[in-house]
Amino acid sequence: MFGLPWKPSRYRERMPETKRSTAELIVECLENEGVTHVFGIPGEENIRLVDALSRSSIDYVLTRHEQGASFMAEVYGRLTGRAGVCSATLGPGAINLLLGVADATTNSAPVLALSAQVGMRRSYKESHQSVDLVSMFAPVTKWSALVATPESVPEMVRKAFKLAQTERPGAVYLAVPEDVEDADAPAEAAPLRVNVPRSDDPSAAQIARAAEILRSARNPVLLAGHGAVRSDASAAVRRFAESLGVPVATTFHGKGVMPDDHPLALGAVGFMRHDYVNFGFDRADVIVAVGYELQEFDPVRINPRGDAKIIHVHRFPAEVDVHYDVAVGLHADIGRSLDALAGAVGSDRPYSSGDERIRGLLADELDRGRADDSFPLTPARIVADTRAALDRDDIVLVDTGALKMWMARLYPTYEPNTCLISNGLSTMGWSLPGAIAAKIARPAAKVLVATGDGSFLMNSQEIETALRVGTPMVILIWVDDAYGLISWKMDLEIGHNVDTAFGNPDFVSYAESFGARGYRVSAADQLLPTLREALAADTVSVIACPVDYRANSALIASLGELDESWS
Repeated sequence: MFGLPWKPSRYRERMPETKRSTAELIVECLENEGVTHVFGIPGEENIRLVDALSRSSIDYVLTRHEQGASFMAEVYGRLTGRAGVCSATLGPGAINLLLGVADATTNSAPVLALSAQVGMRRSYKESHQSVDLVSMFAPVTKWSALVATPESVPEMVRKAFKLAQTERPGAVYLAVPEDVEDADAPAEAAPLRVNVPRSDDPSAAQIARAAEILRSARNPVLLAGHGAVRSDASAAVRRFAESLGVPVATTFHGKGVMPDDHPLALGAVGFMRHDYVNFGFDRADVIVAVGYELQEFDPVRINPRGDAKIIHVHRFPAEVDVHYDVAVGLHADIGRSLDALAGAVGSDRPYSSGDERIRGLLADELDRGRADDSFPLTPARIVADTRAALDRDDIVLVDTGALKMWMARLYPTYEPNTCLISNGLSTMGWSLPGAIAAKIARPAAKVLVATGDGSFLMNSQEIETALRVGTPMVILIWVDDAYGLISWKMDLEIGHNVDTAFGNPDFVSYAESFGARGYRVSAADQLLPTLREALAADTVSVIACPVDYRANSALIASLGELDESWS
């Protein structure tokens, strides 16, 4: 069992006349929202909040860096749909939360960030560790506010969760002055009732307009994005595609909405060059965009001429973009919208042999990688062995770097939220701390971190947290002794790369110094058995796997040749 069992709040046993602090009232409100874990580091100014958490039903997960705590909250929110909560002290502690908070907002993950703030008695003047945190968090959150009085706590906490969890979800931030946290809360103050907004049925008129467009389409394509994952619309996407014979592509965030072994699956779109799946969009005259959000990737990748008709299916209207000019918008429950639209179209459509060719290209590339015994390992070999080692429901968190491109393109994904990628802010260093939250949220799943050596060392201290909390995971480091994605881009854009190489520690010894297991891959045929051994162990394991990124240039060249010959 991971984490502590649920325990009833001691605060609810308190007599009404008993005094309690604002910190205790905040914890009551968190419990009321169903919070099970708070990730963070205490400081002098929020010790009462941490103490109150210790006497509640909520587990406090002590991290080794506030940035790690924010990434844990983000992944917890992304996997559960409930706002993950991270906590820090004022000043530098709060500032360290900022990156994960921004990542959560751009990745549409619900998060509540709480931090201490200087007391109201000195907030109006220059003061030790005083920073305008509310203004700092405002650009990267849906709401940023100061809890100025104890009386405001129930309303502000309820509003924070409502905003964080309502489409489009994101992060919110509350600053709690240290003298407010310590103040007595009013006896009558109590958590507010939790209400969950429900989406409407789609407009019949809009369904009719969308159906008319689809009936006249020659080559429709469905694009499933992150919103389809959050709306649990996978079954509806499959029903729609199978009913009409429409091929389905996903964004990086949407991987798994349509299982990659389904005959209508095209793969993931979002690679920095014209990839196989893009050929499916080149001939598309209608794009049914289901839960797609523009921050996932630039729509010019799927509608370069701006002439495809777009049916936007989401809970909210689309952002404005010349390459995403919506013909019809269905702003309602995604599943009900798709079912209604399929029913209104009412005729089967055969999918084309060209789509089978796209799937064949992806399968062939992965098969070639699986059979490649060269060392250092090719990216495709690492992807193939990673897929072979994990079950369909296991979770891989893919960090940002050159490996993200290879995993996003080639890693077959069969269920939503089993291949997690940051493609909103595309932050480095999030996957290792995020894996701790993934294991807490999905304890039955095996969890694997796929990370480059650059990203790994940004938050590798959280290995200690994982061991202490008891969240087994495997950390697979793609080792190239450089910032591989930047090298790749430099090679593409300016013909060479500079200032991207660095040195690394002995990763095996480094892992063992924490008490984790360390493995070093020294031949291609060692990776898969090593992965299986590490995944079977009930601990944290680190695998250092050298990768040969010369395949990057070869991939771009082959895609260019294919682009010229495709018809």
